[in-house]
Amino acid sequence: MAEKLEDLNLPLTVVTRIVKESLPEGVSISKEARTGLAKAASVFVLYVTSAATNIVKNNKRKALTGQDVLEAMKDIEFDRFVEPLTEALENYKQAVSAKKAGAGKKKEDVEDVEMIEDD
Repeated sequence: MAEKLEDLNLPLTVVTRIVKESLPEGVSISKEARTGLAKAASVFVLYVTSAATNIVKNNKRKALTGQDVLEAMKDIEFDRFVEPLTEALENYKQAVSAKKAGAGKKKEDVEDVEMIEDD
């Protein structure tokens, strides 16, 4: 568990990068606004995590999944975000699968090269 309350905050640099990528060209944001957004984002993440944890406990499970987070978003009445989050989760799963398949393919290629060298 976190030792200090600040340990629960999202990293300011990450939040700043996300905000800057979301803003139109030429628009800047003050340090106070970045700090406020970071704190608000941290509170929101904790709120969703708490709701998802309740779902996990009610289902007598121990592992929190992406599906639990989607269900929590519905429970806390953020339904309009469920569809885009579902798409993002699927894209993430596909990217991880492709990365694993690519790593497995590279390993097979290395083994093939080694076999050729042994001959």
